[in-house]
Amino acid sequence: MFVLRQAIAEDGKYAQMICDEMRNSAKIRGTGIAERTPEYIRNKMRQGKAVIAFSEEGLWAGFCYIEDWTGEFVANSGLIVNPIFRKNGLARQIKQAVFNLSLQQYPEAKIFGLTTGLAVMKINSELGYQPVTYSELTQDEGFWSGCKSCVNYNILISKNRKNCLCTAMLYQPKNKSQEE
Repeated sequence: MFVLRQAIAEDGKYAQMICDEMRNSAKIRGTGIAERTPEYIRNKMRQGKAVIAFSEEGLWAGFCYIEDWTGEFVANSGLIVNPIFRKNGLARQIKQAVFNLSLQQYPEAKIFGLTTGLAVMKINSELGYQPVTYSELTQDEGFWSGCKSCVNYNILISKNRKNCLCTAMLYQPKNKSQEE
């Protein structure tokens, strides 16, 4: 059993631990990651653009945050689960919570993610995301500059940001014409 909630400023004390685990997890999996600083994570917490999870005993268990670009596009990024709590369905719970928070804060936005993980792709599919080409994602330079710290950045650039090793997935909210 886990307690999930919107992160708050006081959760900033976990930012270094979260960043370290993101980096270590990517290294173990042999995948790239857009590294974030503890200050960046603390800022997401202060803005209310993150979900944090704790065990019943109060131990940090997982995290994910929201990035937005002019309200048109939103990404759920940085999903990480503390290794001692993996294989318990917590990643799915966190993704659902951050997805719901995104819908609440940005009801008209397209929600997207980039991932190399099959488990995350499966969770995203269950939430209604569809695989898309990179051209369907935000073209905001701020988003793409976040990829610079990834070990696969040279691949992305050599492909003119049209593809990379990550799979792009997009959730598009239903508009009124789609509902009729």
